[in-house]
Amino acid sequence: MKTLCAIKQGSLKDKNQHTRGKLEVCEFPDRDVGPEDVKVKVAYCAICGSDPHIVEGIFGPITGPRGLGHEVSGVVVELGSRAGKSGLKVGDRIGGNPSAFCGTCYYCQNGQQQFCPNIKRYKSPGMSEYVVWHESMVHKLPPEVGLKKGCLLEPVSIAVRMVDKACIKIGQRVAVCGGGPIGQLVLQCVKRFGATSLTMIEPVLERRGAAARYGAEFTIDPSSEDVVGRSMEITRGLGFDVVIDCSGSARAVGLLPQIAAKGGLVEYGSMYPDDFEMPVNLYRTFFEKELTFTGCFLSPYSFPRAVQMLKELDLDEFIREVYPLSRGPEAFDEHAGGKRLKILIQCNEDLQD
Repeated sequence: MKTLCAIKQGSLKDKNQHTRGKLEVCEFPDRDVGPEDVKVKVAYCAICGSDPHIVEGIFGPITGPRGLGHEVSGVVVELGSRAGKSGLKVGDRIGGNPSAFCGTCYYCQNGQQQFCPNIKRYKSPGMSEYVVWHESMVHKLPPEVGLKKGCLLEPVSIAVRMVDKACIKIGQRVAVCGGGPIGQLVLQCVKRFGATSLTMIEPVLERRGAAARYGAEFTIDPSSEDVVGRSMEITRGLGFDVVIDCSGSARAVGLLPQIAAKGGLVEYGSMYPDDFEMPVNLYRTFFEKELTFTGCFLSPYSFPRAVQMLKELDLDEFIREVYPLSRGPEAFDEHAGGKRLKILIQCNEDLQD
């Protein structure tokens, strides 16, 4: 089956063709369907920010063709002999959760599956004609949610989890740092929680515009504005009760405690360089201001609610750019430009919304 793969390690933003990463559509063998597995004919797979990092070798060296993609939607075409406990049937339209958990370790039994030491990430890459995933990784879509929006289930689940961790109360002042896909989804979710003084901190003009359309009352351009000064102006000197980082920027995150209100919460919800360390003034941050810091990874418990949110959120702008699987490398070039909220790969052209 045709699969979009990284075949050469390197940055896709590198102008030097000798060192630049390279993608290609390769032929992968069909995977066997295990007793509890589901085979899905993939309709769409969205490019995640982690996909280019795979090409760069951040998650391990590229030693041979490595399939990409995990934000999938599609149609069930085969069930394993013991699959179907969730009511799934052949022909059902689904979105996917790319992680499977063992269910028997301490963390799984303690309701903390995200820390499962036996976690299994998708072995069947999503930018492919078919995937074979465990039934627990597959969620049936509501009839009113199309397949394009369905492939956004996983990023929406992350946004739901981030809002859970932020413990937002109605009327609290909230800032979101980073206007990429997750940041825009988080902004839409916190708007529904009754956030006030809702502010997006984002250097890219197009993404600030998107945030304004999604409900941000204020936007701050950190490349040309004083983030701390403008934040205090917006909040009348109080700071934000909740500050959520979706940027992953090592330059941006150090400012966030400074714009948080006394007694506020700062959530670091992105993937940061594993060697990045942020200095923190303990006296000002925790003694004077009593700030709470938290992080966010993932949770299977956010997926059922994310399925419901797919029909509530404004996702049209996320699904406008669609490339066929054969033009996958071009899609990644467009993604590297940073102006599109999402780019979708259509893996089977006979599956339409």
